[in-house]
Amino acid sequence: MFGNGSDLWTSSIPTPLLSQIHLEQVAQDHIQCFRALCCKGPPPPRPEYDLVCIGLSGSGKTSLLSQLCSESAENIVSTTGFSIKAVPFQNAILNVKELGGADNIRKYWSRYYQGSQGVIFVLDSASSEDDLETARNELHSALQHPQLCTLPFLILANHQDKPAARSVQE
Repeated sequence: MFGNGSDLWTSSIPTPLLSQIHLEQVAQDHIQCFRALCCKGPPPPRPEYDLVCIGLSGSGKTSLLSQLCSESAENIVSTTGFSIKAVPFQNAILNVKELGGADNIRKYWSRYYQGSQGVIFVLDSASSEDDLETARNELHSALQHPQLCTLPFLILANHQDKPAARSVQE
C-alpha cells in the first residue's frame, strides 16, 4: 500500500522544503570535502601546561631550555631573576618559568610557584659535596611546599658527560 516506506517520508514533507534540505546537505558535504582536500583550516589548539624549573646556579637550567627550544647554546649566561620560555611539542606547549639559582634569589622561588602544574628540578651531578647538599635541601623544601607537593616532579641529573659526575645510584 505504501511501497517501500520512502513515499510516506517524502510525502509528509512539502517538496520545496525537501529540496532545500537536500541542497543544504549537499552544500555541507561539499564544504567538508573542500576543507579536507584543500584547506584543513587552523590546527586545533594544543594544550598548554605551566611548569617551574628550579635548581642551583650553574646546574644547566638555561642550557636545557635552550636545547628544548632549538636555540643556540652559545653565549648562555646565568639567569639572574627568572625567564619564561614556551617549549613547543607536537601535542602540547610547556610554558616554563626558569628561576635563577643564586643564593640571593632562591629565597624568592616560592613567589613564582602559583599556577604551576609541574616542576623540573635540575641538579648538577658533577657538583661538590657542599653544593649537592644545598641542592638536596632545596629539593626537599620544594617537595614539601604546599603549592608543589602534589605536582609531578622531574629531577634531571645534568652534566653526566663530565668526569666527576655521580652515578644514578649516588
